[in-house]
Amino acid sequence: MKNLGLNETSSLEDVQIYWNARPCNLRHSKQQIGTKDYFREVSERRYFVESHIGEFANFSGYKDKRVLEVGCGIGTDGAEFAKNGAIYYGCDLSDVSVNLAKKRFDTFGLLGHFSVVDAEDLLSKYGEQSFDMVYSFGVIHHSPSPKAIVKQISKILRTNGEFKFMVYAKNSWKSAMIEAGLDQPEAQSGCPIAFSFDEQDVRDLLGDDFKIEKISQKHIFRWNIFEYKNYNYVMEPWFREMPDAVYRALEEKFGWHLLVTARKY
Repeated sequence: MKNLGLNETSSLEDVQIYWNARPCNLRHSKQQIGTKDYFREVSERRYFVESHIGEFANFSGYKDKRVLEVGCGIGTDGAEFAKNGAIYYGCDLSDVSVNLAKKRFDTFGLLGHFSVVDAEDLLSKYGEQSFDMVYSFGVIHHSPSPKAIVKQISKILRTNGEFKFMVYAKNSWKSAMIEAGLDQPEAQSGCPIAFSFDEQDVRDLLGDDFKIEKISQKHIFRWNIFEYKNYNYVMEPWFREMPDAVYRALEEKFGWHLLVTARKY
């Protein structure tokens, strides 16, 4: 496990301040924040650039199941679970994010239950064996203690329950660019903590509480960042000339997103 953020000794308060200042994906739309058009554009941009999310999350697979999203952000993935019939709960350390998630659900008439919670202390809010599935996409690696979060998830997840999560991949194109000083972990600078993992790190993280069912890598960002910030999708020339099969092979070896599906013993 390697920290690509500013400081491995950053506190939980530092993390909260960072994400409250600019929730993840906040600028995925030019529309007025909180409107239907804004939330629609945020979703469209997310699933266009990170098209692997839908297949990994399997939004339609949890109808009538109790799903907790740890690190719900502004509710983009949560809305998909709710639209497909999940009994959805979302929590986040960022109260700014949670308020926007609630606004999204209210705007679209979706049912969800939201809380501002430290993921290292989930039992303070949820009972033991409360959920059929826990989902966390790009969140655990920002905690000072990822292992503490996983221990909490193990307690609130039912026996044989599913744990699906994404953490950043240590052996990835993006990690190499960050280490070379050519990139940063998040769109906004100053991320205090961003751990990266390899497969052994994931096994150590999960310990004896979980059995890994699938682990894979996806997502190499292909777009010119200047154009992307202006809501234009222009591939960098080296990716534009690359056959799709070659890009997919690179993703499997050097993708930034390490996708893990595990089951609680």
